[in-house]
Amino acid sequence: MSNVIVVAEVHDGHVTKPTLELLTLARRLGDPIAVVFGPAADLTGVLGEYGAATVVEVDDPLLGQYLLTPQTEALAQIISAREPAAVLMSATMDNREIAGRLAVRFDAGLITEAVDVTAEGTVQSVFAGNWTVRAEVTKGLPIITVKPNTCAPEAAPVDATVEPAGVSLDAATSGARITASEEKRASGRPELTEAAIVVSGGRGTGGDFSAVEALADELGAAVGASRAAVDAGWYPHSYQVGQTGKVVSPQLYIANGISGAIQHRAGMQTSKAIVAVNKDEEAPIFELVDLGIVGDLHTVLPAVTEGVRKAKS
Repeated sequence: MSNVIVVAEVHDGHVTKPTLELLTLARRLGDPIAVVFGPAADLTGVLGEYGAATVVEVDDPLLGQYLLTPQTEALAQIISAREPAAVLMSATMDNREIAGRLAVRFDAGLITEAVDVTAEGTVQSVFAGNWTVRAEVTKGLPIITVKPNTCAPEAAPVDATVEPAGVSLDAATSGARITASEEKRASGRPELTEAAIVVSGGRGTGGDFSAVEALADELGAAVGASRAAVDAGWYPHSYQVGQTGKVVSPQLYIANGISGAIQHRAGMQTSKAIVAVNKDEEAPIFELVDLGIVGDLHTVLPAVTEGVRKAKS
């Protein structure tokens, strides 16, 4: 059976849920090989549980010193050596850039933001979720980035072993060096693009996100924001959901005080269930929701939060 390379995402020493989803999808195409940037010995348990019998470790000091070129070069050498049937990556900003560079280098077929992957091809949700596109790579190696929450991770335990990548990286090939970095302050909430539930606020918050954050914390959800809210300086740009921000696809998306402009819809319309709270009953967001509540979010959200709290107690 052909090998399928899965680029593993590791945060704080733990394999991310989107990586487990990729391994689940990869098993539809062949035998998964997980590529880990950094030490991999402690990750074989979880990677093997989801079907990666081979874990390729790329542990080189250059990885943290340059912008993506070492990762791209390492993957290129691994692809050349192992000749996989496909390469799967999570649809992160970094991976999109790496995937594009690899596609050019190998004259390969590139599919981004897939929401399903099968042996027959991929499925994408495009144009703000208004169209579903089925595609297949007809030339060269398929390189596919996949949105988080595309499928439920399914275990398929195997014994995993770590193999050194055996790649040779050269600082001279890297154009931009990292001179300083600052760790993002932990909020205790899940990563926005990986969260199963996202609670977002927009212009209707008036700049007060306390009700949005309180409901998110009660639900164990991530907090998002519309472009209008971040442009007003009410919330950091890193939390923006939309075409020019982050694309999310959670099981539940709760939009509060957000009108539903096309820019925002492009970033959340593939959510499995959508709830909106808005004072304006004519707001476009109500055109795509599963449940719409016409009301002031500063009144509705505290009541919902209290209801959730009581239901959990």
